Amino acid sequence: MANLLNRWKEGLAKSSKAAFGQIATLFGATEITPDTWDELEALLIQADVGLTTTNKVLDALEIRVNREGITHSAEMSACLRQELRAQLSTPPIVSFDQKPNVILVVGVNGSGKTTTLAKLGKFFSDQGEKVILGAADTYRAAAVDQLEIWAERLDLPIISGQLGGDAGAVAYDTVEAARSRKLDIALVDTAGRLHTRFNLMEELKKVYRVVGKAMPGAPHHVWLVLDATTGQNALQQAKAFKDAVKVTGVILAKLDSSARGGMAFAIQRELNLPILFAGLGEKPEDLQPFNPDAFVDGILNQS
Repeated sequence: MANLLNRWKEGLAKSSKAAFGQIATLFGATEITPDTWDELEALLIQADVGLTTTNKVLDALEIRVNREGITHSAEMSACLRQELRAQLSTPPIVSFDQKPNVILVVGVNGSGKTTTLAKLGKFFSDQGEKVILGAADTYRAAAVDQLEIWAERLDLPIISGQLGGDAGAVAYDTVEAARSRKLDIALVDTAGRLHTRFNLMEELKKVYRVVGKAMPGAPHHVWLVLDATTGQNALQQAKAFKDAVKVTGVILAKLDSSARGGMAFAIQRELNLPILFAGLGEKPEDLQPFNPDAFVDGILNQS
């Protein structure tokens, strides 16, 4: 458990040293003044917590300060931790009632989608699940090559398509292979696309429909990979994908490279989607199930 908590702390070092680190300095001051509230508001917004969530946290903090007679800002640290934690829901347990369970992984170009999918393959394989990968990003030769290299490294079966080929056909074949081989999970990669490109989003909808034809009820999960370094800009991407293909959960990639860890709060509030996993480093084992307690402690640099 200690190693796991250290991994979260190390993965969130950039966020904890940026705006959240300044919050720790602010709490080292003496008495609470109007300036304390103004500075705390500015720092939370700077940390990409989002205006709505920031106001909600500050309102709750002010009520507690008045009710409990808190006069020194250092005493507010524990209160802030509790109020931030209250903004994050505990992720649901991902159920695999259907076999195979089909998971469609979506996201924009450069979000870390393909690498994240491979790491998911390792994670579930380590849990004893029989996994197959589907390289349905036929728009980018590098994406197929990248996933094939990962599949070989992780000793996982893979279904690939030709460059420029029918992405829907690859997704269909992946599901068919999972069914015929009696595997547990089919992880299907999709082409990274800008959420503002109508034709590309329509193509993604087609892949979604084709998977449903291969297996009624599929995909059982649609997971959106968001690049944590993009901060609040990722919200518009997420809304477009949610509307297009019924996203059921979010994976925060590159959290270790971001100073904008506060975006997790905005995702929960604005999108009402659970954060299922977080990327805390480059190694396959650095993709971890999202832990709200470890996340809040990590950004506040608490042990």
